[in-house]
Amino acid sequence: MDRCGSPPRDREPAIPRGPSVSFIFTSQCNKIGWAISSLRIGRVIGVNIYLHFTWFIAFTLIVYSLASFYMPSHYPAQPPWVYLAVGILASLLLLASVLFHELCHSYMAKRKGIAVPDITLFLFGGVSRILEEPSSPGIELKMAAAGPLSSFGLAILFKAAWLIAARLGAGILILAPLDYGFLINALLGAFNLVPAFPMDGGRILRAALWRWRGNLLEATGIATQVGSAFAYFFMFLGFILMFTASFLNGIWLVVIGWFLKSGAESSLKQTIVSNALAELKVGDVMTTKIDAIWPDASVGEIVEYFMKYKHGGFPVMRDGEFMGLVTISDVKRVPREDWDRVRAKDIMKPRSEIISASPDDPIVEAMVKMSAHGIGRLPVIEDGELKGIITRSDLMRTIRIKTELGR
Repeated sequence: MDRCGSPPRDREPAIPRGPSVSFIFTSQCNKIGWAISSLRIGRVIGVNIYLHFTWFIAFTLIVYSLASFYMPSHYPAQPPWVYLAVGILASLLLLASVLFHELCHSYMAKRKGIAVPDITLFLFGGVSRILEEPSSPGIELKMAAAGPLSSFGLAILFKAAWLIAARLGAGILILAPLDYGFLINALLGAFNLVPAFPMDGGRILRAALWRWRGNLLEATGIATQVGSAFAYFFMFLGFILMFTASFLNGIWLVVIGWFLKSGAESSLKQTIVSNALAELKVGDVMTTKIDAIWPDASVGEIVEYFMKYKHGGFPVMRDGEFMGLVTISDVKRVPREDWDRVRAKDIMKPRSEIISASPDDPIVEAMVKMSAHGIGRLPVIEDGELKGIITRSDLMRTIRIKTELGR
């Protein structure tokens, strides 16, 4: 599955990628505040791992389904506690498999120099937040194929472990989860090869079209049409099942189709934006008129600046030297009764701790920095001097002009 997420920090939309199992990822996740209720559980290969609250819903449903239906039908005449234990173990293996699938995508992306801040596990599976489009069809192919190949690899390992355990006479508590691990990873790998963009198979299709036609935007448009066709097929099949065979399975297919269609459209929009900004540098977009404040300005004076200039932050400067940055968040931490006593130099983030950009940096790189660090502005520094400020508003305005006016 893949990629999106808006954890409890201030995040920009990620590059949407393909899903895992019926876990369809779409960048729509970013628009509804995905990980507002996410819990960080660790960090692997430099990627933060989060659990969204809907993960617990998925875990409960999977355990119930396995313990009540799947396991009793495959392993009859067992005590209820055995089915429950096996259901829990198998569910943990499933979710660990989804995480491994995502980590393989992320590992391949990081090897190619693409930032991956985090992975979020949620109701539909896993989301890797990949911050850039790949720079070539070869990289796209490797990143997309890493997920299904990892799932097939796990399926082989689970099957081998099951054969060894069966030969050693292991019981159901070992054999049943291993058997389920083999089955679900085989299905996971196969499902992700369906050429429905933005699933992994659709990404592979886009890479092939990109190499053939030599145009990423054209390849994305064709892959999006194919992905939308699959989405409508899933929704049509779902409606038929709802009124003929299984209402719940029908609803599930309709939801999958909707997620798939939304993901395909969002991916196309993201590619259009990336293509529009491809040649722009930070110096082309940054604001050069700098409204700065002095280090000894009181918080009350800083508030007046916020009201006057409508900015979200100001550089702190003395005699032309850039010393730091003060934002609304810094001011909000100061009690109102201390506004006349506390100074800008007391609350500013010092220059040594500030993420900055250069006028010659690609505009996409600035977007990645803002997203990765959860910040809304970057000071633009050249030869040690502050040349301007680039904000999220500058980027959004540029994107709107470039996409709407074709400039």
